[in-house]
Amino acid sequence: MIALLRGRVLDKQPNRVVVDVQGVGYEVYVPLSTYYDLGDEGTEAVLRVYTHVREEALQLYGFLTALEQQLFERLIAISGIGPKLAIAVLSGIDARDLVDAVRRGDVARLTRIPGVGRKTADRIVLELRDRLAQLAVPAGPEAPAVASAGDRLRDDLLSALQNLGYHRPLAEKAVDAALTSAPDPSFEQALKAALRELMR
Repeated sequence: MIALLRGRVLDKQPNRVVVDVQGVGYEVYVPLSTYYDLGDEGTEAVLRVYTHVREEALQLYGFLTALEQQLFERLIAISGIGPKLAIAVLSGIDARDLVDAVRRGDVARLTRIPGVGRKTADRIVLELRDRLAQLAVPAGPEAPAVASAGDRLRDDLLSALQNLGYHRPLAEKAVDAALTSAPDPSFEQALKAALRELMR
């Protein structure tokens, strides 16, 4: 699976970019927030990538921030929301505003996003609210560095559990529980705690 791309922006459109990585052009679908913050054509870019595998296609979805990627992955885990709608949601509302709207249960704000009706907004609030505890939401100038360390630990734990054969949704629940139970665990401590959760 492709998890990260570092290369030159070859082509840039509002919903997709092409990144040239050593002569290979990767087409990556992006939310508008990533599109706006990405450099112009010809500049260097680093994108966090979610690889979506279907029977007839392999599609890449790219994000500049860990928060956007985490929200995307949580959105597509909701029944009835596919990658295209998840990208539309992230294009229609800032990632931090989405977190705030879900925590407040602000369905009206979510229905203002193109393509999101009342039922979908209700599902987003209902199913995302409990999954937001471990999201690292930048709140100030110093927050992103702290968030990135937490994100790296979470990503490393998920990768380790998936390599051990656990499905991602189960692994996510176990990792979230493990990180909640200990304030500042080492990788080994968190992995042991996550494995204990999976054995229950």
